[in-house]
Amino acid sequence: MKLDLAIEELHRSENHLVSVLTSMSDKHKADHEVFYVCRDMAGWSRTHVAELARVGRDFGLDLDPEASEEPGPVEALKQRASELTGRSSAPGLLLLADLRHLYREAAGTSLDWEVLAQGAQGAKEQELLDVAERCHPQSLRIARWANSYLKVASPQVLAS
Repeated sequence: MKLDLAIEELHRSENHLVSVLTSMSDKHKADHEVFYVCRDMAGWSRTHVAELARVGRDFGLDLDPEASEEPGPVEALKQRASELTGRSSAPGLLLLADLRHLYREAAGTSLDWEVLAQGAQGAKEQELLDVAERCHPQSLRIARWANSYLKVASPQVLAS
């Protein structure tokens, strides 16, 4: 069985998603929806990281249950720059780029959840399947949010 490899890869993907969401939140503090929604979604991914670390022990893995989340000095500077620039055109274009990046990362993470769920189902690993069924919908929601926010922001940014 190679479920341990799928768990390890998904753990890496969820950790990366926490970083992408936290960074995006920090860069777009002036846009309150982006700031707070990204923070909430990063919390979901942190929970996923902990769940994967817990279930990974049953497969011989020693994964860190804590996602990297503490903002450093660079993130503080990004927040301050976001506050100072507000909604000028450059931050708008940056927001579109960040939304595209977030969508791709969330979609990839969603695919990793699908692979893990299918493997768990095939191996009759019910606990692992239960974790996938709890966590995967939230990864899908992240991708859907990024896509819908792109639809809202694109006309405003590109037409101005």
